[in-house]
Formats: sequence, structure tokens, C-alpha cells
Amino acid sequence: MIVVDVETTGTDEKKNSIVSIGALDFYQPTNQFYQECRIWPGAEISDEALKVNGFTREQINDPTKPSQRETLENFLEWLKYISDITIMGENPFFDKDFLNASLEREGLEFRFGRRIRDLHTTCCNAMNLNFLPIPLKDRTSDLNTDKILAYCGLPVREGYHNALEDTRLEAEAFSRLVYGKHLLDGFKKYSVPSCLVRK
Repeated sequence: MIVVDVETTGTDEKKNSIVSIGALDFYQPTNQFYQECRIWPGAEISDEALKVNGFTREQINDPTKPSQRETLENFLEWLKYISDITIMGENPFFDKDFLNASLEREGLEFRFGRRIRDLHTTCCNAMNLNFLPIPLKDRTSDLNTDKILAYCGLPVREGYHNALEDTRLEAEAFSRLVYGKHLLDGFKKYSVPSCLVRK
């Protein structure tokens, strides 16, 4: 499986563009992909999205960066050597749908399948196994990425969202929730909470 995060110029896959793709092979976690791209001509840009990912209008229009198509082609090349490309992530429906719409826009044949694995459900399952209540707001789950990371003993994200760093954090959280152990060397200094350690 692959943990994937895309940063974009907004939430509409038909009107907005990808600005970066981060990915990690969950079963070979040192196998990682990261690339930034310039947006496609005419893509709409949300100032709110740029506040989240930290890119400037100059950066996303930089003519020295690869195009969205070139970045997608490089991503597909990276995927060729991975046996299970089921997408995992904190919001995998968004990432999958945005990637598929972007692949279609660029005339590339590949599409990701409909099956995904999401971090929210995985965390809820782990909390249920530990007989812990799911935090609620307005009678629905209030678990977000930062609360999930905290539950997993990981640092809360600070500053702008970065596709590769978010991918690494999400992969580490998946490993702790599912296997009760570390995945990436960069997070070994953060102990796995005792409630997640497999006996």
C-alpha cells in the first residue's frame, strides 16, 4: 500500500491544480516520492489553500518546475515498482479523486481504484479495541489528523502542510495503530504509547 498526500490550489479537482505530491511505500518505507510542480494554465487558486500549504503564487507558477503532467508521469514511473498501490492516508478520498481527475485532465490513462484505507477509521478501530471513547463534536467524530497523531505519541504538525512530511507522519501513525511499532527512523525518539504496543 502507498501513503499519499497531495497539496493543491484548492479543493475542486476540476478547477484546481496539484502543487506537490508526496508518497511512501508502506511496506518499503524508505521508498519515497516527492515532487513539486507548476500549476496548469488557468487553474483556479484559493488563497486559503495557499495559507495551508505555504506555497506562493510565484512558486506555483515557476516555469523551472516540472508541469503537472510531468510530475504525474514521474509519480506513475515511481509506482511501477510497487506491488500494492492501494492508497492510504488521512483523507484518501480527496487525494485519490484529485489524482484521478488530474490524470484525466493530462490525458494519462492510469486511474487509481476505488478501494482506500483511511487513518480516521484505523484510529477509531484502535480506540475501540482499547475501550476508549471516540471524541465527539456535534454528535460526530472529532478526530482530526493532529488528534490522531497525539494519540499515536507523535508530534502535532506545525506550520505549513508539506506533502512528504504529512505522508511520513501518516505512515508512522498507521504503523503504530495497526502493528504497535515504529516504522520510520525519524520518529523513533517518540515512544509508541503503551495502549498501542502489541503484547
